[in-house]
Amino acid sequence: MSHTKHRPIVAIICGSGLGMLADTLKCQDSFDYSDIPGFPQSTVQGHAGRLVFGELKGKSCVCMQGRFHMYEGHSLLKTTFPIRVFKLMGVETLIVTNAAGSLADSLRPGDIMIIKDHINFPGLVGLNPLCGPNDEKFGPRFPAMSGCYDKGLRSLMMELAKQMGVSSLVQEGVYAMVGGPNFETIAEAKLLHRLGVDAVGMSTAPEVVVATHCGLRVFGLSLITNKVVKSYEDSESVNHEGVLEVGRLRSQTVQQLVTELISRMEINNNENTNNVS
Repeated sequence: MSHTKHRPIVAIICGSGLGMLADTLKCQDSFDYSDIPGFPQSTVQGHAGRLVFGELKGKSCVCMQGRFHMYEGHSLLKTTFPIRVFKLMGVETLIVTNAAGSLADSLRPGDIMIIKDHINFPGLVGLNPLCGPNDEKFGPRFPAMSGCYDKGLRSLMMELAKQMGVSSLVQEGVYAMVGGPNFETIAEAKLLHRLGVDAVGMSTAPEVVVATHCGLRVFGLSLITNKVVKSYEDSESVNHEGVLEVGRLRSQTVQQLVTELISRMEINNNENTNNVS
């Protein structure tokens, strides 16, 4: 905070190929992750590894150009470290984006899924960023997760999509996090589909868990970059380069939607005071 005049109230985490969201910020201050004490390094193509501060539609924001993943070898404590930094800076709302594969028949590559809920598969087997001693200044020992994706922001985004004429590209769905870095086997894809998963990826859930624990309002969206193979007769396969290409093709639409969401969202604490000490 001593290196920037910005006092962000909104934090944005950019998924694979979606780092252009940070480019829309005005009056930027940017810092490489390597220059920030305690920050891990992002090692994945499509993740620049910078923290960018600036103004968007009159609101002070901070944007992560590149996130951290469990499959890079980071502990979940490290992958979610920035969320608690944002809380201590006074951030009130977290916007998470990711690139995801579609399991729902109604979701096509290039579509945008508003996350209404998630299944955190690593968390179900004990790989949870909240494991270990609980720091009560951030939140309770046993936080509820039943409403972690803000209903008001989800409704607002659906309305904005209609106003912008892209409602055919946007729908709500359930996101599942798997550990990666390999993409899913056909048997795994069939299992996820039967469990009610609409889109699958390798991130997001740990950050949302920590954000909800410390009282941040959360909005999440997945850019659908590929159809997950669910049939043994299907000869198609997915690769990371294809994921990034869809991100480039749909980047402007995602950027416009997120910009308008931030413009229209209400901020509860205009003075941006920080209650965590």
